[in-house]
Amino acid sequence: MDFALNSEQEMFQQTMRQYLESKGGTGLARQYMEGQREVLRQLWTGMAELGFMGVNVPEQYGGLGQGPLSLVPILEELGRVVAPGLYPETMALAVPLLEMYGSEEQKQRYLSDIAEGKRMVTLACHEPPAGRFAAGDIQMTAKKEGEDYILNGAKTLVPHGDQADTLIVLARTAQGSAESGLTLFLVDRETAGLSARVLKSFDQTRDWAEVQFHEVRFPQSQRLGPEQAGWVLLQEGLKHLHVALCATMVGGMAQAVEMSTEYAKTRKQFGQPIGRFQAIKHRIVEMKLDLESARSLTYYAAWALENGAPDQEAAIYSARAMINESYIRVAGHNIQNHGGMGFTWEYDCHLYIKRARALENYLGSPSLYREKAAVALGW
Repeated sequence: MDFALNSEQEMFQQTMRQYLESKGGTGLARQYMEGQREVLRQLWTGMAELGFMGVNVPEQYGGLGQGPLSLVPILEELGRVVAPGLYPETMALAVPLLEMYGSEEQKQRYLSDIAEGKRMVTLACHEPPAGRFAAGDIQMTAKKEGEDYILNGAKTLVPHGDQADTLIVLARTAQGSAESGLTLFLVDRETAGLSARVLKSFDQTRDWAEVQFHEVRFPQSQRLGPEQAGWVLLQEGLKHLHVALCATMVGGMAQAVEMSTEYAKTRKQFGQPIGRFQAIKHRIVEMKLDLESARSLTYYAAWALENGAPDQEAAIYSARAMINESYIRVAGHNIQNHGGMGFTWEYDCHLYIKRARALENYLGSPSLYREKAAVALGW
C-alpha cells in the first residue's frame, strides 16, 4: 500500500493552495463572516473554472472520474483556510449517491451541473427540535399523490440551507420501525419554493439553516434510489462524506500547527523565542503527533473506500471519532500557544476552534462513531 499522493493529486493540492492564497486565504472566511454572501458563489465559480468541481464526477458527465483519494488534498486546502461552502456535501455525498443510485436522467442533469459549477448540493436530514442524527427522529412525510410526492415537515442544521441549489432530503414514505420507511429525494430550490431561516452559530464561516417544507410537490423522478431504502443508501453516501470531513479537519490542524510553530519562533519572552521553553515546544510536538495520526487515518480511510477494502467501515468510523477530538485539542493548543493574542478577533486562532466544535456533533458524535467502529471490528 502506498498512501503518498501521486503527481496528479499533488498538482490538485498545489493549484488549490495557490488559488486560495490568491483569494486571501482565511480572508475568504472573514468576508463571509462580515455578511458578504456572494463570496460563496465566487469561490464556487473559481473552483469550477480550475476543474475542481469535476474531480470525482464520471467522465461521461464532464468530470475526471477520480476516486475519493483525489478529493483529500483539495479538501485539506479548503480546511486550511476554513473556507465556507458545500464542497464536501456536493462532491463527497451528492456525487457518490448519484453515481451509485441515481437514474440516468438524474445523472445527466445533476452530475453535469455539478461538474460545470452550476449546482451546490446540501444534506437535509436532521429535524427539530432536537436535531439528532437518528432514524427514529425522522418525521417529515412524503406522500404520493398521483405521479407526484408531497413533502411536509421541517429540517434543521442544514449546511448553507439558504443558498444550496438542491437538497438531499430524507423523509418518511411509510410508517414502520426507525430505519424502514425512509426515502431519499432531490429537492430543487428553484422549483420547490422553500422557506429557509439561518440559525445562529458560533462558527460564522459555515451557515446552518432551518428549512420549512409545506406542501412541497415534485415528480416521482426526483426520488433518489428505491422507496423505503433511504437510510441504508444514505449510510453508504455518508462514508464518503465522513472521509471528506476528516480531510478538511486535517487541513485545519495542519494550519494550526504551522501557526503555532511560526509564532513560537518569532514571539520573544525573557530575551529568547518562546519556542525554546519546554511547555511550548512539548505542546507543539503533541499537536504535530495528533496531526500526523489524523492524516494517516484519513489517507487510509480514503484508500480503503476507493479500493473497497473489507475494513473500510472500521477505518472510516475510527478516523471520524478520533480526528474530530484531535482537531478540537490542536485548535485549543494553538490558542494557548498564542497566549492573550490567541483570543483576539484579529488572529485566526478562533476560526479553527469554532470550526472544530461546529463539526463535533455533525451527523453524530465521536462516541457514536467509536461505537460504530467497534461494531465494524466485530467487538
